[in-house]
Amino acid sequence: MELYSNLGFLTRFTFDKLQPRGMSQNPQYQEQFNRAYEAAKSFAAEPKGWFILSGPSGCGKTHLAAAIANECRRQGFPVLYQTTPDLLDHLRATFLPGSEVPYDYFFDKVRNAPLLILDDLGAQTVTPWSNEKLDQLLTYRFNSELPTAIVTIQSLDQLDDRLRTRLTNSAICQMHTIEEETASSVYQWGPEFAAQRRMTFASFDWRRVNLPAEQRENLETAYRLALDFAGSPEGWLVLQGVNGCGKTHLASAIVNSRYQANQPALFVVVPEFLDHLRYTFSPESKVSYDQLFESVKKAPLLVLDDFGEQSTTPWAQEKLYQVINYRYNALLPTVITTVCSLDEIEGRVGSRLIDNKLSTFFHITVPDYRGDLYSGRRKASPKNRKNR
Repeated sequence: MELYSNLGFLTRFTFDKLQPRGMSQNPQYQEQFNRAYEAAKSFAAEPKGWFILSGPSGCGKTHLAAAIANECRRQGFPVLYQTTPDLLDHLRATFLPGSEVPYDYFFDKVRNAPLLILDDLGAQTVTPWSNEKLDQLLTYRFNSELPTAIVTIQSLDQLDDRLRTRLTNSAICQMHTIEEETASSVYQWGPEFAAQRRMTFASFDWRRVNLPAEQRENLETAYRLALDFAGSPEGWLVLQGVNGCGKTHLASAIVNSRYQANQPALFVVVPEFLDHLRYTFSPESKVSYDQLFESVKKAPLLVLDDFGEQSTTPWAQEKLYQVINYRYNALLPTVITTVCSLDEIEGRVGSRLIDNKLSTFFHITVPDYRGDLYSGRRKASPKNRKNR
């Protein structure tokens, strides 16, 4: 039954590992989360009709959905968990030569699951084909009144009309919305980012006079790309170059620009993120794995700083691939800084970083700016003046 459920690492996410009133300090949001929590427990005890959860990234939706699945499994009730992007990817894969699973078999398995948990509705790449498959699946389950839990990252007014009509049908569906604090309170610099807080576009020196004209032009181009991205974050911006060339400053300036406009953004140092992710498995951790991973994976704008500096264990590679792949499929704005060349980056990740339909990959050719500071100190020293 565990293999059938497709829950994977989500088997750890149970009701007893959730705070019934959520993580917010706001009483209004605590009450909202508690209503969803109690309703989820009731649905898990007797799966009937459709249970709909909506809300921003990191608010606990996936943990609640997984808790429903795990409680049903504990009671011996078959349940199948699928994220919407993965479901569509699996359906496409059945058409490939050599596929071991026929399309009809897989689609029928999902369509007739005794209880289907469909996570991340709205995160899929929207095409006529994907819309048709989702419509076929959900229309069948709706008409058959098969127990279904749906987690959506979109508000109702953003959903397709046919789907919205089904989700708002009170005869079969119960909808629960989990809200959270505003972007300005959730997304802000932590105390460990004091240096990044000061890295703005105004303080970035792209005119480095000691550089050859070609390198100054290269640095100005990087500056303009980052400035344009901050004004209208779309797609991905990948900045590659040696340590100290200005990548982190530009990435931090993008975040500071978004904060100044009261817009959400999240800055993550990749090796530290993986360390924090590992720590969530500790009994002392106050943040669940699900909360941390989902908050990074689904951030409205994410900066992944020092990509490639992390340990290259299979676990680390898989976690980063999941983040990259999710954001790639969901077309979420992302900034990545790295010292690695493309041939040093894992192939399935590298191919996404250079996809020119989504990503702007820019190589900053200038040397470490700290060499400028060293040269300046040498020129200014009395000893050097005497030796001229």
